[in-house]
Amino acid sequence: MLKIFSTQLTGYFKQIAEKEELNIEDGARLLAQALVGHGTIYIHGTKEMEAIVLEATMGEEPLTNTKPLFTEGKMANITPADRVLLFTRFSNDQVTIELAKKLQDEGVAVVGVSALQDAIDSLQQVVDVHIDTKLTKGLIPDEDGTRYGFPSIMTGLFAYYGVVFTIKEILADY
Repeated sequence: MLKIFSTQLTGYFKQIAEKEELNIEDGARLLAQALVGHGTIYIHGTKEMEAIVLEATMGEEPLTNTKPLFTEGKMANITPADRVLLFTRFSNDQVTIELAKKLQDEGVAVVGVSALQDAIDSLQQVVDVHIDTKLTKGLIPDEDGTRYGFPSIMTGLFAYYGVVFTIKEILADY
């Protein structure tokens, strides 16, 4: 099972790296503007994607001038010089869509990361840049036709690192 999981996960990483390269670059450019312009990158993840917030802010290599969007349930005071990076499992997550709309109404640029889902409302429609994690189902097929092993944090974190590495390249050139 681990070999199947590993092979499938590697395939998703490859799809993100190849098919989302331009969105990763655009998202990194947008976020780097906050760092160059003395703003802050605020990051938020819904449900399990909160793990990416912890990695970005408290991991071994925290992203420069990045803070959680929410602390103790209260949203940070954001200015137009700041940028927001949102993570959610699926693009049809209404809570994240409403948050992105609110931020956009306040003039804040937003990068969203999620797996695209067919829906009337989509995170992709309300953010400045969207990165698709491609993960819409579990990776391992079960005997009854269902699938399990849904590594949304891992694909989200892979996209996050793509953005971070690109930001580092941009800032090195700056």
